[in-house]
Amino acid sequence: MDSNLSELARSAATGHVVVLGGGITGLAAAHRLLQVQVGAAPGLRVTLVEADDRLGGKIVTERSDGFVIEGGPDSFLATKPRGIGLCEELGIADHSQMHLQGARRQRRRAFVLWRGKLHDLPEGLSGLVPTRLAPLARSTLLSPLGKARVALDYVLPARRAEGDESLGGFVRRRLGREAWERLVEPLMAGIYAADGDQLSLAATFPHLRDAERRYGGLVKGVLTARRMVPGPVSAPESAFLTPAAGLDALVMALEKRLRDGGAAFVLDDAAVAVTPSGSGYAVRLAVGGSIQTDAVIVATPAHAAATCLADFDPVLAAELAAIPHASTAIVTLAYRREEISHPLDGHGYVIPRAEGSPILACTWSSRKWAGRAPEGWELIRVFIGRAGQEDVLAADDETLVALALQEVAARLGVTAPASLTRVRRWPRGMPQYLLGHRERVARIEAACRKHAGLYLAGNAFHGVGLPDCIASGERAAVAAAVYLRALDRMSASLRRFP
Repeated sequence: MDSNLSELARSAATGHVVVLGGGITGLAAAHRLLQVQVGAAPGLRVTLVEADDRLGGKIVTERSDGFVIEGGPDSFLATKPRGIGLCEELGIADHSQMHLQGARRQRRRAFVLWRGKLHDLPEGLSGLVPTRLAPLARSTLLSPLGKARVALDYVLPARRAEGDESLGGFVRRRLGREAWERLVEPLMAGIYAADGDQLSLAATFPHLRDAERRYGGLVKGVLTARRMVPGPVSAPESAFLTPAAGLDALVMALEKRLRDGGAAFVLDDAAVAVTPSGSGYAVRLAVGGSIQTDAVIVATPAHAAATCLADFDPVLAAELAAIPHASTAIVTLAYRREEISHPLDGHGYVIPRAEGSPILACTWSSRKWAGRAPEGWELIRVFIGRAGQEDVLAADDETLVALALQEVAARLGVTAPASLTRVRRWPRGMPQYLLGHRERVARIEAACRKHAGLYLAGNAFHGVGLPDCIASGERAAVAAAVYLRALDRMSASLRRFP
């Protein structure tokens, strides 16, 4: 518990906070708000409004005939603290039925599709950067010239000019075209579904530019930073973690904690406008009238937040609406093991943009995570669509399934129809941190600060992963609680000195 939360727990705020958005950001914000009541008399009311008829946002887990099917993300990054931290607070990290698990260690291998063949992803990547030259030298992914170009990073001078640049331009400048096209770009696209030549280096991987500035080179900088870490350096058990029962265990645990704490829920009703009302705000709903509140946390996608705030602050709304979003879809397929000729000796593969395929990646979920398929079965997820290559998503579900079937037939030697198919679409689901993103976010935050009691949170600002979203919601919650506590003190002073 941070210092702000500790102070609030000793003297809890009172009032009403409405949280807009029931994804992981909004749930984390509501949970954090209720935490300020620890050790003090309850006085803070929390209402969570969600346009869908369920909570969780992009976290959606289906269980069918022994399969655990993730329709969105399937895990979170272990190195960012608020993923594990929230799970520990909820009792997920160590509960016998809901403990966290890492990816299966014995098959921690991945591939890159290049020119129709699957090549091993070289070992020793750290933050997209190859840090071990021996695995890179053995790799069939890069040509001898491409490998020599990566090694040139050790002697190339650092760029001294200030200012941002695209991630693609930076990596080509330091490591060469082959390393970008065949190695870094497909890994980056698995995170952002973006065009790397439009993506802001400063907003996505600022540590890479810092490594160049401080140490003169990219690979050299990552290696030097590793050596400067005190004590023995060992690889984490797994870079990614997920609840053994499925990622929605996190959502269910949050919902239970919120209901037990007295939070109110409004589901299947979208917030359409936020406007000042008295000393607080009025949140107008599409169906259920209006809610009066002292503070609002807007934890919806940026384009939805823009709609809510359009009449209240057109300038702020315009900045939010200007954050572009990419659309994607996930097709899940199930097969009996004997119907797949490929050994599935890894976690899956990524596909570079240069291949021209509408497929972004293919994950072998049943090989990556324990408990995702019944004995003798395999569960495969095919990711479709990325920024600039989204036309395919205009097709119907049957066409997307056919596209996924063609992919696994060509790469994995599948000889039978899928026994299970699922399609999950995410229209405008991935914000794009393009060049100028940090400046736009600064303008958004400056505009928001003009409205006391209004807070923004979500994946459109400072990180797209689940731990980033959790941290964003929690920061907004603490800020809202501090604001309400200040109102309480002001009100008490006015009563004391009328």
